[in-house]
Amino acid sequence: MTPQALIAGGGIGGLAAALAASRAGWGVQLHERAPDFGEVGAGIQLGPNVVRLLHGWGLQDALARVAAFPHRLQVRDAASGRELGVLALGQRALERYGAPYISLHRADLHAVLLQAVQAQSAARLHLNSALAAYTNHGHQVSARSGAGMAEVQGDVLIGADGIWSRVRQLMLGDAPPRVTGHLAYRALVPQAGLPEKLRSQQVTAWLGPRLHAVQYPVRGGEWLNVVVFIEGQAAGDLHSWDHSAHGAQLQAAMGPTAAPLRELIQAVTDQGSPASPGWRLWPVADRPPMRGAHEHAQGRIALLGDAAHPMRPYLAQGAGMAVEDAAELGRLLAQAQAADVPALLQRYARNRWQRNARVQARAQRNGQIFHARGPLRWARDASMKLLGDKVMDLPWLYGHIPKS
Repeated sequence: MTPQALIAGGGIGGLAAALAASRAGWGVQLHERAPDFGEVGAGIQLGPNVVRLLHGWGLQDALARVAAFPHRLQVRDAASGRELGVLALGQRALERYGAPYISLHRADLHAVLLQAVQAQSAARLHLNSALAAYTNHGHQVSARSGAGMAEVQGDVLIGADGIWSRVRQLMLGDAPPRVTGHLAYRALVPQAGLPEKLRSQQVTAWLGPRLHAVQYPVRGGEWLNVVVFIEGQAAGDLHSWDHSAHGAQLQAAMGPTAAPLRELIQAVTDQGSPASPGWRLWPVADRPPMRGAHEHAQGRIALLGDAAHPMRPYLAQGAGMAVEDAAELGRLLAQAQAADVPALLQRYARNRWQRNARVQARAQRNGQIFHARGPLRWARDASMKLLGDKVMDLPWLYGHIPKS
């Protein structure tokens, strides 16, 4: 009989897991709590380590239709506006790492994955189906939803249900995610409505004391994603990323900044409309770096993406690590016999937890460096000036080769 994978969560991680498991010859039953498939958020950056995997799944053309391909990453001082460093992307990333560096709307990546999963004959997708409980029977796992759905059985349960994961809670029983004290103001605007000098086809990061901002193109370069991270108290319901926020509130929180950055923030604020609603607010939460393989898998239960290792978005790798998790899980599931599943999940956990912990730790450290004041800020700026792209390029991240 075809082995069956039960997947909790229909976001980017859950769909990536469903596609990887289907390609490995497994049947898939994916359960999503929402009434419709969709993806909240705004822009997303994907490094060559992730794009290479997506291309390997046959998604190259679909991604090319919705992505932007920034030609470089520029870092600027948020207070003075001066350039601190530049990393060439574009052709250089392709030649060095075998895949491009891309930026796109989260909803576009989600749609690409959803279409690919729907094309898999062995995949079944269930909406309005939030997983409430599971039982690990040893030879199989059963799960039921809180909507009165009949119990379902499978050979593995994959928890890809996000930072507030129910599967994680049942498996580990640990504390809720931690509040970082950082707020993210996000906006998406059509570039045609911006002054020409503010339009951009590159990634620009603005670093300032206790804050930083990032802008980059999405949707084939026609839209600009802008996000500003500010150290402050969390606001609103932490279970939702999306809260109304106003440009005046953001500008007051940022304080004095360089004219080009102020003009961008004002232009985004002025462009608010039903089609482009302006600023939204997201309190940033995460967990400490993973401490061992036991946080990734136990028995026939595996965690993936934010359910296992939620991270601060300061390395642009949250979705990327979920895709890497899914690819590794699919690679191992392709080798599975029913009795081998727990052992293969342990291999998955051993192969993934240290890399994910490193990325979590580096993302947290980046936040400290990006927001630095005093001597740390001076050292940061001096190292970028002296070493250039050697500081900004990350071969250990972008050139990652999965374990055999």
